[in-house]
Amino acid sequence: MTDNNTSWERDLVTKLATDALAEQKRRRRWGIFFKFLTFAYVTFLLVALIDWEGRADLSGGKKHTAMVELNGIISPGADASAEKINSALQAAFKDKNTQGVIMRINSPGGSPVQSQTIYDEMKRLRKKYPDIPLYVVVEDICASGGYFVAAGADKIYVSPSSIVGSIGVLMNGFGFTGLMDKLGVDRRLITAGEHKGMLDPFSPVDPKEIEYAKTLIKDVHQQFINVVKEGRGKRLKETPDMFSGLIWTGAKSVELGLADGYGTLDTVARDVIKAEDIVDYTQKEGFAEKVAKRFGASMANAVVESALRALPVLR
Repeated sequence: MTDNNTSWERDLVTKLATDALAEQKRRRRWGIFFKFLTFAYVTFLLVALIDWEGRADLSGGKKHTAMVELNGIISPGADASAEKINSALQAAFKDKNTQGVIMRINSPGGSPVQSQTIYDEMKRLRKKYPDIPLYVVVEDICASGGYFVAAGADKIYVSPSSIVGSIGVLMNGFGFTGLMDKLGVDRRLITAGEHKGMLDPFSPVDPKEIEYAKTLIKDVHQQFINVVKEGRGKRLKETPDMFSGLIWTGAKSVELGLADGYGTLDTVARDVIKAEDIVDYTQKEGFAEKVAKRFGASMANAVVESALRALPVLR
C-alpha cells in the first residue's frame, strides 16, 4: 500500500513538474513573440517616418528643376498611372523652390483614359502656376498615349533619334473559329443583350459589330487629334498622314512641329530653365511601402493558415 502511495505521489509530482515546465516554455515563446512583434512595429514606424521626412523636403530649400518620370506603359496601378504621375506633378509645382518642371517620357503609350487624366492635370497645373514652365523631354520613345501626355507641356524636347508620334487608336484581338471547326469544338455563348458578346474571339465575325467598333475607336482617335491640335497649336505643320498612326524620328518630329527642339534632361534644366540642380519628384515605392506590402502578405498568409487549421480535416 505504501509503495502504491509513493508511486502515485511520484507520478503526481512528475506531472506537475512537467506541466510547470511546459507552461514556462509556453510563456517564454509568447514573450519572445510579443517582443518581436513590438520590435517589428517600432521598426516599421521609424522607417515610415524616415521615408516621409525624406519626401517632405526633396529640394533641401534650394532653387531647382523638378523632374517627374513617365516610364513604361500608361495604365492603372502601374508606375506610369495617372494617380502616381499627377501626385508627383502636384508636389513638383507646389514646391516654392521649383523653377521649372520637366517630365521625362519614355513610353509607348497605354490607356487613353489615364493619358487624358494626366494631360488634363498638366493643363490645370500650368494655369494654376503660370510662372513655372512645364517641359517634356523625350528619351527613346514617346508614342501614342505617351505623346497624348506630352502634348500638354509648354514645349517638347527630343533626341534626333527618338521615336515620336503614333497618333492613332487600335483595338485588337484574335479569332479562333477556323481552328475550332477543325477540332470539332462548338462555342456555346449565352448572352442577355444582342451585342453583349461583341467581338468574342470564339464566335464568327459580325460585320455590324466591326463597324460599331470602328466608330468607337474613331471617336477616341478624334479626341486624341483634338488634344494634339490644342496642345501644339500653330506649331503643327499638319500633313495628310500626321494623324494616321505613323511614327517619326525626333528630327522629323521637330520639322513637323510635333516637337520644339533637341534637348536632354540636363541641357533643358541648365540652358532653358536655368536651374541645373535637378530634384526627382517621381513617386517610387519606398522601403516602408515594400515592408508594408510584405508584412501584409505574411499576416494574410498566417490568418489563412490559422483558419485552415481550425477547420475539420479528413485524414
